[in-house]
Amino acid sequence: MQALIFDVDGTLADTEEAHRAAFNHAFATEGMDWHWDVAHYTRLLQVAGGKERILHHWRSVQPDLTDLDGQGVQQTVDRLHARKTAAYEEAVQDGAVRLRPGVHALVDAAAQAGLRLAIATTTTPANVAALLRHAWGHDWRQRFDVIEDADTAPRKKPHPQVYRQALARLGLAPAAALAFEDSANGLRAALAAGLATVVTPNAYTAHHGFEGALRVLPDLSTVRLADLARWTAPQTA
Repeated sequence: MQALIFDVDGTLADTEEAHRAAFNHAFATEGMDWHWDVAHYTRLLQVAGGKERILHHWRSVQPDLTDLDGQGVQQTVDRLHARKTAAYEEAVQDGAVRLRPGVHALVDAAAQAGLRLAIATTTTPANVAALLRHAWGHDWRQRFDVIEDADTAPRKKPHPQVYRQALARLGLAPAAALAFEDSANGLRAALAAGLATVVTPNAYTAHHGFEGALRVLPDLSTVRLADLARWTAPQTA
């Protein structure tokens, strides 16, 4: 094991409630009567990507949605998402989102042990920066050898693009790294890239199926590097 690769939303931190509130703030600011409650947002999380969720919802409430000039709908989606991102960043700065139990300690221990660290997320760079800057300070990028996000890997999970690119940039085979996820789509992406994966579900993903995961844990509070080494060690007959 030479590297740990982390998803962000739901894995490093319980971000989804802040995201949901930010979406609703954007809708209200734009004068729209949309409101995503917890149950509806939980269903929407099966659609990867914030802009994709907005468009999916829009089509569900307006099945005949058309865009004759090819611009109006996408421009509205982009504007809503920009407002949502700004609201989310403000919430993070105000302390509404914190790292999940055990994350900070495990990342620090891995860095001290010489393991390489990577981010593999399909959320926007602004969301990643807001969270990790709040958690580790302005030099947070120095903790991670590789950062792959929605800009560098536009194909959303469960497509494995983001993990394949992270491995390529690390220069490692899948067997030399371990992924951390919280959702079924994230697990599918990591497994498709050949990565053993530890899953820590949250309230929004606890109902997902996690077949194929190396471990499914409530959080990382009791996980040590020795545990990871033991779980990923080659099995002998």
